[in-house]
Amino acid sequence: MRLLIISDTHLPRRARDLPEQVWAEVDRADVVVHAGDWCDLAALERLAGRARRLVGVYGNNDGPELRARLPEVARETLEGVRLAVVHETGPARGRERRCAARFPDADVLVFGHSHIPWDSTADTGLRLLNPGSPTDRRRQPYHTYLTARVLDGTLGEVRLHRIGEAGGPEAVGE
Repeated sequence: MRLLIISDTHLPRRARDLPEQVWAEVDRADVVVHAGDWCDLAALERLAGRARRLVGVYGNNDGPELRARLPEVARETLEGVRLAVVHETGPARGRERRCAARFPDADVLVFGHSHIPWDSTADTGLRLLNPGSPTDRRRQPYHTYLTARVLDGTLGEVRLHRIGEAGGPEAVGE
């Protein structure tokens, strides 16, 4: 199972649309995970209409229309991998400990908000992933997103992709 993991798209505030590189990944993915800050209901509808399967949450910049359609926290089991998705996890310091306590029944936690790519593992084994943003890099050098594979009940092949960069993705956290 191939995953595309994105967050903080901020459409149409930061970009008119997702980059073509991301749309190509949507077409390849079995599941698209979006960790909030869509900012526009049309963005949700377009992605939901194109993705085979979508798991998403609302973020702090998402208004009432998006909050009515999306949960604050999403939980899915993907071929044995227990996935949780939330927009905000608080400060970087102590994140693994806090999230392991908040999500004791998850194997992987996808989050957003900071626009900073993140891949770490808590002492409990919880894997924490933030894809950055494909449209609003803020102080980061690149717009980014993640892809991963689920196989035999484990998450693997986690890759951070830089938008428009030749040379391919880099592995993170493995």
